[in-house]
Amino acid sequence: MTAKHRFDLLPVLSLLFSATLWGVLWYPLRLLEARGLSGLWQVLLIYAAALCLGAVLLIRQRQPVHPSWYLVLLACSSGWCNTAFILAVLDGNVLRVLLLFYLSPLWTVILGTLLLHEPMSRFSRWTLLSAMCGALIMLWDPAIGVPWPKDVADWLAISSGMTFALSNVLVRKMQDVTVLVKAVSTWAGVFLLAGLLLLMQHQSPPAIGTDVLLYTLILGGIGFTVMTAALTYGVTHMPAHRSAIILLFELVAGAVSSQLLTDEIVLPNEWAGGALIIIAAWFAARRHMRNA
Repeated sequence: MTAKHRFDLLPVLSLLFSATLWGVLWYPLRLLEARGLSGLWQVLLIYAAALCLGAVLLIRQRQPVHPSWYLVLLACSSGWCNTAFILAVLDGNVLRVLLLFYLSPLWTVILGTLLLHEPMSRFSRWTLLSAMCGALIMLWDPAIGVPWPKDVADWLAISSGMTFALSNVLVRKMQDVTVLVKAVSTWAGVFLLAGLLLLMQHQSPPAIGTDVLLYTLILGGIGFTVMTAALTYGVTHMPAHRSAIILLFELVAGAVSSQLLTDEIVLPNEWAGGALIIIAAWFAARRHMRNA
């Protein structure tokens, strides 16, 4: 294998690795919740550990940080994306949450066209329409006769997918900013948002054991650090539409793990709508890949 091929393969492997970990992330999060650590406190502690490690690495490597509006926007979008995703998988049906979240490849294609000027063909517009139809089928509420998110977890999943797409496009746009700086901006945004929400909700610190606290900090300091770094590296070194198709592997990891580890039931309309979303995202990204 040539050096160029190894270089081209590394972003792909990074994205697959990150997608797999994100797909099974719900399980340790639910274990922590069962031990008394609520969602927002999980977010705060996990990203506090990741942020501390990232800050140490920045200082040791003496990487320059030049504040910009793009970094601020990345912190804000990533803050909501990660916070909303964690709360959604804790409270909602895992596979349903992942399917609604994975409207994000379609948002990525749209934002990639608007912000990165990546071409979108007529075919891709049809795939976007297919994805929207899939979402409408999934969200259809027979009680009120219109498609509408059925609970808070649905809203969190959809909004998380939108901000995830925006974050990926921003990461791709800032080619002159190092992966570490972008990752630390992401962790800072999540930490600050979780802290703000806890203050607004007046949530007292949970009464948890030292072992739970240690597991949470390890999950943040090692697990989330590795996942975010792999994701940021892959998205930075690959066009937005290519990363979108690879990240669909998270659905596979999430579907398999949820079927093995939970008794959650996926309804027929959720399977049908989810299939349209996956097919649309696949063909939209494949079409762009051929045109790239």
